Amino acid sequence: MRGVIPFEQTGMGRVMKDSLVTVFGGGGFVGRQVAQALMARGARVRVAQRDLSTAVRVKPLGALGQTQFVAADIRKPESVARAIAGSDIVINLVGVLSGDFQGSHHDGAANVARAAAEAGVQALVHISAIGADAQSPSAYGRSKAEGEAAVKAAFPNATILRPSIIFGPEDRFLNRFAEIVRIAPVVPVIAADTRFQPVYVADVAQAVANAAENPGEHGGKTYELGGPQTYTMRELNAWIARTIGRDRSLCAVPASVASLIAMLPGGPITRDQLSMLAKDNVVAPGADGLAELGVAPTPMPAVAEKWLVRYRKHGRFAGRVQA
Repeated sequence: MRGVIPFEQTGMGRVMKDSLVTVFGGGGFVGRQVAQALMARGARVRVAQRDLSTAVRVKPLGALGQTQFVAADIRKPESVARAIAGSDIVINLVGVLSGDFQGSHHDGAANVARAAAEAGVQALVHISAIGADAQSPSAYGRSKAEGEAAVKAAFPNATILRPSIIFGPEDRFLNRFAEIVRIAPVVPVIAADTRFQPVYVADVAQAVANAAENPGEHGGKTYELGGPQTYTMRELNAWIARTIGRDRSLCAVPASVASLIAMLPGGPITRDQLSMLAKDNVVAPGADGLAELGVAPTPMPAVAEKWLVRYRKHGRFAGRVQA
């Protein structure tokens, strides 16, 4: 898969080879890619998460005996300590878009960082998000900032990565919008002018592995991860429509209407998510990013069409659309 390079080809792997890396959230969308990048470098990967039912998908990605699985809830310190025991490197990918922000983003992050420090691990990589800000109007953004502060306090040499929206074959971003474009003759667009800098999941995984492998260079630093292109929400939906061959009208949803939609129980967007969309989700000017982590960003059009093809009228049998 593009962006995941076998460690024999990297010239690296000296630190990673045979190391035990515990990955909290390693069975999820991003976690499976991270696990694959780590195992390609010869690491042993211990996947730690509450629900291990999806984690088994990691097992065939590695060699015999290269994967371990442990049930863990980062909100419970004793659970975290058990999962980290014996680890050389720890990576925390856990994040939620709704629900218990404080428990997942702050308390859980603090638990992982403290346990990692007490266990004397070589490196800690913590995944935060662009938009982490103690003054953010959204609880998501505030909790992410609080989590970063807790990690730095407990493990000062941790590497913090702040990705923009992450896209990939199993994402809930491009696929969600593509499904709407597929079925709706008129596509409503909330926060039409908000800008994003989508970053490919395999590039994020490679960045995580590079940071984990070289804490001497990357430890104690914060990196913002974005792709090579920025899109407004309107431009993104228009690109998806062209890519899947759907002629659709786009209708910007007024802020007042979006606020009402966000109040609906079980609606397509929560009030907190709407607050997040009030601010652009792009890499800050001058911030260190993928380049400083040794990763060349992948353009979204170069890879996304491979899985978005299923949203075309005749699926993969449709002719290639010139976007």
